[in-house]
Amino acid sequence: MASEMMVDISKSFPGRLTVNVSFQMPLEPPTVQILFGPSGAGKTTVLRCLAGLEQPERGLIKFQETTWLDTEAGVRWSPQHRALGYMPQDYALFPTYSVAGNIAYGLGALTSDERRRRVAEVLALLQMQGTEEFRPAQLSGGQQQRLALARTIARHPRLLLLDEPLSALDAPTRASLRGELRDLLKRLRIPSVVVTHDWAEALALGDQMVVMDRGLVLQIGSPQEVFSRPKNADVARVVGVETVVQGRIVESAKDLAVVAIDGTRLIALATEDVGRDVFVCIRAEDVVLESAEAGAISARNRLTGTVMEISPMGALVRVRVDCGFHLSALVTRVAIEELGLAPGASVVAAVKAGAVHLVPRQGTRASVTA
Repeated sequence: MASEMMVDISKSFPGRLTVNVSFQMPLEPPTVQILFGPSGAGKTTVLRCLAGLEQPERGLIKFQETTWLDTEAGVRWSPQHRALGYMPQDYALFPTYSVAGNIAYGLGALTSDERRRRVAEVLALLQMQGTEEFRPAQLSGGQQQRLALARTIARHPRLLLLDEPLSALDAPTRASLRGELRDLLKRLRIPSVVVTHDWAEALALGDQMVVMDRGLVLQIGSPQEVFSRPKNADVARVVGVETVVQGRIVESAKDLAVVAIDGTRLIALATEDVGRDVFVCIRAEDVVLESAEAGAISARNRLTGTVMEISPMGALVRVRVDCGFHLSALVTRVAIEELGLAPGASVVAAVKAGAVHLVPRQGTRASVTA
């Protein structure tokens, strides 16, 4: 028996977007597949097509040996026949039903005793015992998320579809539930497709990731692979690599490459088959800022520059530096004060060679500026 799901679909929204997506998802061992990309990339459309809630104009969806969709053969299985669990972004809980009533809603085929047993099982699994008679409004955000997931898994689905499962929560709750959700998905041993635009969620939850933008698949791989090695500048932009600039390799020796960027030189790890013309990608968290008078540190690249812009980003602050090209760094508010950073101030940006990622410029759909 084939142990994978095959997806090859095309869905059009005239005047807005055409989604053309093709990927394969391993089902054994059960995989958590991430659909990652910005708003409007087409991620939720793919999820709804998998659920049977949207109908592609063209395509094939095959789950193991079962064909859910084959437009050429006229096969279009209903959502009910696909035996999957779908959790929408807003949870869609019934406000007048109790916790137990929400979970039992889709268990009409069971006897009343079987429903009670199944409700108790999923409540125990999600550690929600004692909330059976509560209404959704009486629950915390994290409990509402667990309730929505409990209702989704209560029918023993063959596939879980989760649309931005943590986005309705505040930032601290999201952070605390990422690992919990990953552990739960692994314990359930149900293949899952998770839509998210949050890189931390993708890294925490996923086994495999499909990066999407403007209805197209840009890259497929493990989350760590995609984030640390985006295949081109489009992927680097989508996954949140804050500095993406054009460069040219001018020297290469002893596993290191010297890259020229508008008169500035950077040292990077040499990459096979990257070519001479490259995009240089640096994540802001890999950039260390220090005062212009600071002594040398282990970083191969120490770039003198001028602070252009300072932008608060929650607990951190993004600093844009002109060091021959525009480079972004993420630092703490304490560092801003200690270094006396302000627009126009001189600063040194230190970047280790291993944090400078080179991707070829050939085959990129559109130019990207920093």
